[in-house]
Amino acid sequence: MPSLAQLRELQSIAQAGLTYTRDPYDRERFARLLALTAELLAEGTGQTPGEVHGLLQIERGYLTPKVDVRAVVLNAAGEVLLTRERVDGLWSLPGGWADPGDSPREVAVREVREETGREVRAVRLLALLDKDKHAHPPGLWAVYKAFIACELLADVAAHPDNTETLESGWFAPSDLPPLSLGRNLPEQVRRMVTLWREPGLGVDVD
Repeated sequence: MPSLAQLRELQSIAQAGLTYTRDPYDRERFARLLALTAELLAEGTGQTPGEVHGLLQIERGYLTPKVDVRAVVLNAAGEVLLTRERVDGLWSLPGGWADPGDSPREVAVREVREETGREVRAVRLLALLDKDKHAHPPGLWAVYKAFIACELLADVAAHPDNTETLESGWFAPSDLPPLSLGRNLPEQVRRMVTLWREPGLGVDVD
């Protein structure tokens, strides 16, 4: 079984070929390569070949990593803000995919507001990590994870009703709830809290 990195390389070759080739026979070959890649990716990620192929066909142009922005918010007690994901019932730093037209700061502020109801100000970049270089479960996409330190401006008494999260709350870094490991690892959350508290450590970059 090829590694996830090898399969993503095949996906990149097929996708670039479909984008740039003008030869109809080559297009057929690249389309078949993409379909075969989807079958192999499905084995490694637990999805069906049809689901994976459908997702791969959405992607167009030269393949690049997706960007996941996570907000790191601390309260006066030094606790970190987490939100419980509706999709798996587990906890993570507020955040999500970056949208075209929004800066990382804007994504962080919006995600905190939408997922927890709190108002924050994005302060600085804490880390830019390659998801594949950490112990996350295997996923379909190559992902860069940007962690943004955010200053709390307004807290809330109750979690707002929304389509993505079930609840939110403050947790001591030493006593974290079960985390959604595809999004954040416990050691990442604790490291981000340390970087928030100690600006002199600089920015972590893979």
